[in-house]
Amino acid sequence: MTERVWRGLRVAYVGGDVREAEMARFSAEAGAEVVTFATPPAEGIPTANSVEEALAGARVVVGPLPLPEPDGRLYAPASSDPLYLRRQALEGMATHAHIVVGRADSELRRVAEETGVALHEYEHDTELMYERAPAIAEGAIAIAIQRSPVTIHGTRIGVMGFGRIGRVLVHRLVALGAEVNVLARRPEARSEARAMGARAHPIEAAPQVLTALEILFSTVPTRVVTRNLLVALPPGALVVDLAAPPGSVDHEAGRDLGLEIVWARGLGASAARTVGRSQWLGVTRILSTVIGPSRARETGESAAPKGSNKA
Repeated sequence: MTERVWRGLRVAYVGGDVREAEMARFSAEAGAEVVTFATPPAEGIPTANSVEEALAGARVVVGPLPLPEPDGRLYAPASSDPLYLRRQALEGMATHAHIVVGRADSELRRVAEETGVALHEYEHDTELMYERAPAIAEGAIAIAIQRSPVTIHGTRIGVMGFGRIGRVLVHRLVALGAEVNVLARRPEARSEARAMGARAHPIEAAPQVLTALEILFSTVPTRVVTRNLLVALPPGALVVDLAAPPGSVDHEAGRDLGLEIVWARGLGASAARTVGRSQWLGVTRILSTVIGPSRARETGESAAPKGSNKA
């Protein structure tokens, strides 16, 4: 099915990191005609000079999974200039085109609707998120090992939030011998954390719990670790923010208080081959649903710009 979906399909990858470069390579190997822009180089994949050039005639554009900035700027550490997907670029895409991205801002949603481009956000793809969670947990632990003067084993560590990433992270920390303290809102989440061997507390207990921590990981997708909580941490404690923009930690306040703050965005890149393939398979599932039936009847496709007579 993967080859039927990708064969002959004109695809643009824009933004992202080495994971998206791997995805571009997988797409090309499956028979797609691939171009990239503001993505790290991938061997054998041509690079466009602008986002408009990359999207010209493309049937599918794949944006980064890491979520955009509040103004819609896409995650693109390989680019020195801000990257956006806006009307001029979308108008050059093929008919019946699709955008696949972790999350779109309101402007991209509006422009996609107005230009007739189907938009697919896969931030909430549970299967995909669990596939990439081990890489994120490993990357977060690697940061703690590198940046903290204490071992993981025997250290009091806090994990704020117990969602998909939090669960896997707690499991790994407990296995390494850490004294893990989970802060979660839902009683059932706290029960699950205790079953894993961690201590569990309601969020409201954070001011008391944080006083004894040397490392705090925050996985909550909203700004919950404010100055009022950060003051409870001992001076020199390490805080690792695993949330997407705008982050879950008040970084400025943390630095003012003498804490070491690390915003660990894009940790999936630490295992680019593994995570890139899982993300690519996630995109393949989406495309199999929305264009798979028509692609299965095609032996190849020459994308036509909007306004042509192509069906």
